[in-house]
Amino acid sequence: MPRINKDRVLSDLRKLASFGAYKTGVHRPTLSVEDVAAREWFVHRLREAGLDAEIDGVANILGKSRVNGKKALSGSHLESQNYAGWLDGALGCVYALEAARAISEDPDTADLGVDVVVFCDEEGHFGSFIGSRSFVGLLDDKEIDAAVNRVTGETMRQGLERAGWSDRPRHLIDPSRYDSFFEAHIEQGDTLDSSGGKIGVVTAIVAIWQYRITVIGEQNHAGTTSMARRRDAGREMIRLIASIDQRFQKVGGERSVWTTGRMEFDPGEKSIIPGKAQALFQFRDADPVVLERMEAALHDEIAHAKRNGRCEISIERLGASTPAKMDERLQRALDAAAEKSAPGAHQRMPSGAGHDAQYLAPKLPSAMMFVPSINGVSHHWSENTSDEDIVLGAQVFADAIVKALRS
Repeated sequence: MPRINKDRVLSDLRKLASFGAYKTGVHRPTLSVEDVAAREWFVHRLREAGLDAEIDGVANILGKSRVNGKKALSGSHLESQNYAGWLDGALGCVYALEAARAISEDPDTADLGVDVVVFCDEEGHFGSFIGSRSFVGLLDDKEIDAAVNRVTGETMRQGLERAGWSDRPRHLIDPSRYDSFFEAHIEQGDTLDSSGGKIGVVTAIVAIWQYRITVIGEQNHAGTTSMARRRDAGREMIRLIASIDQRFQKVGGERSVWTTGRMEFDPGEKSIIPGKAQALFQFRDADPVVLERMEAALHDEIAHAKRNGRCEISIERLGASTPAKMDERLQRALDAAAEKSAPGAHQRMPSGAGHDAQYLAPKLPSAMMFVPSINGVSHHWSENTSDEDIVLGAQVFADAIVKALRS
């Protein structure tokens, strides 16, 4: 089996962390100056590894192996959340690059090929999984035309033009070329870290169902309006969210999670009873039955609040993705590779976060592998994984790709 070069892996990751370095993490939003520089540097590294690599018209990178044998596709994303961690996304890109290098350098596996893909905007600065959806044919030009950076106001077309990539064609997956797709990632939770685990073999990527809840009451004076006659939209919203939380603890699954990500009161003044309240609410699970049960409970709680309250309440579904199951054959390849290098220290687990692999799974047998996040931290500049765990994960990842291609 191929042997990864640990110094090369760590050096590449630390070089990537220099593009947009912020404290111990990075600030590298999609198509920022730092992101563009990181992509160009990564293309150079792919070409040094003997891959034919190009950046396309939506800032995706594809590095293609020149071997004629069976090939795997592997990769992740390079941009970061704002002021966030140095490994989220980057780890999967470097693991894919190192697997391609190590497999080609070993005479026993040189007949196998690994294509490396880097998807644009997994982190959603311009939209939702723009790069992976483009790669699998789910993104049209109108959506690119309408994409705007939510912080800077720059359009995606302007960013691509600034980078010099706007007139390039977009890469499109050729499923006949590949046996499988592999993505590696930090766990972004504490399951591995708290249990002493070293490798997570992902069984499924959860679906995310998102909603906007609106409560309409009556704006009035906070000092002169009696409690008996108030139609306080803010109080009704708080009571409703608390009721949903209690209900979900009963109907959710073992790994279900739910979040009220934003709550706003209108007009939002200290001496005015809110006449309107809005909340953004989401829940996640990998089991379609559990998702349907949670949605039914959500609507039931809203109906109960409407019957027993004094305000109008409405709900709008903003999005509902489908759980993506990872391929069983590839999970077994990861299990076997992990058992070789980390005996007894691996486990199967769902992914509670969304990843590009969920869009590849309908096109190719797909797999995801996790390494521990120290203290479960991610989407923050203090995110980290030990060098030992990074190196171990890189070896397991390369071994699993070989096992899959040989099966």
